[in-house]
Amino acid sequence: MEGPLVSAAEREDRRRAAVFGKVRRALAGEGEGEARREAVRERLSRHKANVIPARGQVDGESRVALFAEMAEKVSATVERIASPEDLPEAVAEYLRAKNLPSALRMGADARLRDLPWQKAPQIELKHGPSDGHDLATLSHAFAGVAETGTLYLVSGEDNPTSLNFLPEHHLVVIAASDIAGDYEAVWAELRARAEKEGLPRTVNLITGPSRSADIEQTLLLGAHGPRALHIFVVGKG
Repeated sequence: MEGPLVSAAEREDRRRAAVFGKVRRALAGEGEGEARREAVRERLSRHKANVIPARGQVDGESRVALFAEMAEKVSATVERIASPEDLPEAVAEYLRAKNLPSALRMGADARLRDLPWQKAPQIELKHGPSDGHDLATLSHAFAGVAETGTLYLVSGEDNPTSLNFLPEHHLVVIAASDIAGDYEAVWAELRARAEKEGLPRTVNLITGPSRSADIEQTLLLGAHGPRALHIFVVGKG
């Protein structure tokens, strides 16, 4: 035999009671929050390094040369410049060589913003995230890895992530002194930075331009992002 009918109001009361019950149970465990945070701090402080290949364990100019070699193996191009002040003219020359419009978008990074762009007055500078209509963008890399020719780019207003993936040509600046031998060294630097500034929302690891060989194993550049990655390495290692 069927039980008594339940009114709509009673069903609503039961649903509300169930929701509040979940909230109360969650709040009951609120005191565990600090314990969880402490567990995270302990885990980060006792980080164990993974296997570090010997290939990247070279110093100075040998490390920079290895970075360039590995980056070029995956279809990136690498250009050495002596100082940051040389960058505006180097960018202008790249745009001319590629027959691109003299327009460039970058974020709020002061290292880029404060360069002597008057040396290349023909370049129209734009700032902020890309809306997908920029042919060329400029970013500053946090670090590089000689082992694989990989760039580390951290997200934020200084270097918006959209600049990494939406243009046809992605130009990246990296100081030679910021090129590490291996991934573990860069992650250690990021963890040290996090103690003062916090971790960025995203860390993008970029190795060469976008590529795909999904269709008949034919390599296609620019399938999911920039079809050209040009790296300016500034200074000496």
